[in-house]
Amino acid sequence: MSTSNRIQLNVRIEKETVQQLDEIVEYYQEKTKIGRIYKGDVLTDIIKKSHELMLKQIAIQNRKY
Repeated sequence: MSTSNRIQLNVRIEKETVQQLDEIVEYYQEKTKIGRIYKGDVLTDIIKKSHELMLKQIAIQNRKY
């Protein structure tokens, strides 16, 4: 992905959350064969999947019977 499409986020999170993210990054690194995995890529994937799930839940809630 081009760096021109990216922005930098500076956030403060708990140490436990950082450790969990590191574990997830290691898991992605072991299970994927595309080369080096970065925290930003993992976070992007998690956010995209969460957003898709949210949209599905909204669609279900808005269904008219």
